Amino acid sequence: MIAKEKLIAKLALEDGTVFTGRGFGVRGTTTGEVVFNTSLTGYQEILTDPSYKGQIVTMTYPLIGNYGVNREDVESRQPHVAGMIVRELPPVYSNWRADMSLHEYLEKNNIVGMEGIDTRALTRKLRISGAMRGVMSSEILDDQKLLEQARGAAQMAGADWVQAVKPEKAYTWDQAQGTWGLGKVERGDGLHVVALDCGAKQNILRHFIERGVRVTVLPPESSAQTILSHKPDGVFLSNGPGDPAVLDYAVRPIEGVLGKVPIFGICLGHQLLGRAIGATTYKLKFGHRGGNQPVMNLQTGRVEITSQNHGFAVDQKSLESNGGIVTHINLNDGTVEGFRHKTLPAFCVQYHPEASPGPHDAAYLFDAFVEMMKTKKPIPAERLKELQAMREVKGG
Repeated sequence: MIAKEKLIAKLALEDGTVFTGRGFGVRGTTTGEVVFNTSLTGYQEILTDPSYKGQIVTMTYPLIGNYGVNREDVESRQPHVAGMIVRELPPVYSNWRADMSLHEYLEKNNIVGMEGIDTRALTRKLRISGAMRGVMSSEILDDQKLLEQARGAAQMAGADWVQAVKPEKAYTWDQAQGTWGLGKVERGDGLHVVALDCGAKQNILRHFIERGVRVTVLPPESSAQTILSHKPDGVFLSNGPGDPAVLDYAVRPIEGVLGKVPIFGICLGHQLLGRAIGATTYKLKFGHRGGNQPVMNLQTGRVEITSQNHGFAVDQKSLESNGGIVTHINLNDGTVEGFRHKTLPAFCVQYHPEASPGPHDAAYLFDAFVEMMKTKKPIPAERLKELQAMREVKGG
């Protein structure tokens, strides 16, 4: 059961809009960039995705919390969202795997939640005006004070949130941490990948383990010399929060290993690889967040339904003028969703092929990276089609 007490809560946006609803989770005040996610399920994975650091997440699906929260379906050790907004929080939850309610989970982790507002109206405003700063509170109910706080909050453009989620030292992700039910571990032929962790989701590392690949995780500012000292067969660039344009310390090591080992990047890793070859990035109006984003793979001609969570993108013109070849485009707005280097064994995607939550259409990209680590060469389009078909037969 959720708490019986119903607190009044308010959300104020920097444009002057104020929503009034009911608070859940911890009683308090929080600020952040207000964004929306269109996923129907997977709220626990969203809460624990480090890429949401500094953001208040609005779920567009109206009923959130009905299956509770369990100890297994997490993408990191704790929630990272600044706050959570839902249309309706069910009075009961029901699932055999559940350990607690969503309210109890947020309360335990000191996260402010809010329910009972028109999330359709909020989402429409964010789509029209763009993601904006906001403050949510169940203790400050004065509209003017809340608006002042919202307008004084830090902008996401120019923000380095990676420092708040990155590991402080190297660590090894091993079999003891589990494959999370991904199935039988496949041959890895002794392959070893170094992952630069800007806020990596755990399911990414699970996918490497499933394929029998040994994973060493390093902080994103690790030097190229340090990375290469581990003698990796490949380097992985993880997802993470904030503005890629200010992460020079994460770009320099990528520049140092580019061309020396195969590279694969996801989300922020895609943006950092773009910067490493000379491309620029820019902020999207309201970003892509949800499990239903259609992406065209230009190499195979296939459309993939993808899981996404990002507010920045790589500029196509600057990418192509610096040796990048666009391999994927978003079918909603035409933005770059993936690219490969013209000559070097390096590729990346803006979306999340590991999903969690979301569809598994793009899981074959991990197979492509494993093969690239073996051959040290880019993967031809025809081989990509074969890998995709093989993964579909295996069921993702």
